[in-house]
Amino acid sequence: MAWAPRVAGWLGGFLLVPALGMIPPPENVRMNSVNFKNILQWEEPAFPQKNLTFTAQYESYWYFQDRCKNTASTQCDFSVLSKYGDHTVRVRTEFADEHSEWVNITFCPVEDTIIGPPEMQIESLADSFHMRFSAPQIENEPETWTMKNIYNSWAYRVQYWKNGTNEKFHVISQYDSEVLRDLEPWTTYCIQVQGFLLNQNRTGEWSKPVCERTSNDAETTPSWIVAIILIVSVLVVFLCLLGCFGVLWFIYKKTKYTFHSGTSLPQHLKEFLGHPHHSTLLLFSFPPPDEAEVFDKLSSITEDSKGSKQSPEDNGASELPSEPGPEELESKDEASSPPHDDPTLLTSTSAL
Repeated sequence: MAWAPRVAGWLGGFLLVPALGMIPPPENVRMNSVNFKNILQWEEPAFPQKNLTFTAQYESYWYFQDRCKNTASTQCDFSVLSKYGDHTVRVRTEFADEHSEWVNITFCPVEDTIIGPPEMQIESLADSFHMRFSAPQIENEPETWTMKNIYNSWAYRVQYWKNGTNEKFHVISQYDSEVLRDLEPWTTYCIQVQGFLLNQNRTGEWSKPVCERTSNDAETTPSWIVAIILIVSVLVVFLCLLGCFGVLWFIYKKTKYTFHSGTSLPQHLKEFLGHPHHSTLLLFSFPPPDEAEVFDKLSSITEDSKGSKQSPEDNGASELPSEPGPEELESKDEASSPPHDDPTLLTSTSAL
């Protein structure tokens, strides 16, 4: 039975402890290193007592330094070790003031570490797959550092197959991208990738399968359809720009007419002013605004003739003539006043 050796070892340890006072060492000690993440692992030995502890050390300049001391865990991280050269690590079991013998392991990280699976991105284009790869990152290094920076002969090994079949095809690429061409249309393919060292013929772990389906060439848009779409798009943009220009021009004309249109003269006045003699008469019919008008007031005095006699009765009987009103005096003055421009009339009047 599978558990029989373990039970036997446990009974043996139970019997030897009282007799010899020895603590059994850890079992199944191993270094699990992936992408330079170095984890020393072990199992608890068969021992009747509980609360066992462990101490793990690594050799540095001819003496050992503690990495994990008095720990109850069954593993210890040694990723701080250099990637190059051989390293010796060891672990022991401890109980109270007693401890077991050391279990030593020697390993070289750059040669013994396991290369983890790369990351992969797939794009399906008609009857081909366009793939992009990313090498695994290194533990305790910047993100820009990957396994490809450590191994000069780094390459990618790709295997693919039709879904549901066992026949697999392999491709090796030294670049971060690869194209699988001439695939069958309307077919599902599954793809895996792993890191591959050409000079060591050493391979890493496979990535998880990624299954994609190819399409048909007919699904790609023909070039003449693309040309038609481009021409129609250009025409639509041109018509839109033309319409916007027309609207802006209409708004400009309306605005200009609204803010710059003056009051125009009537048509009959334009015709009147269009004749030269009318415009001349109109120009000289008004006196200059700066000239002052001068008027002379004239009065008329009438005398009764000497030979005329009137009886007192006639004088008493006749009514005195009424005084002329202002309008009559003004009319008489205007009638009796000679024109200003005639000197002869002015002389005769003053003689009277």
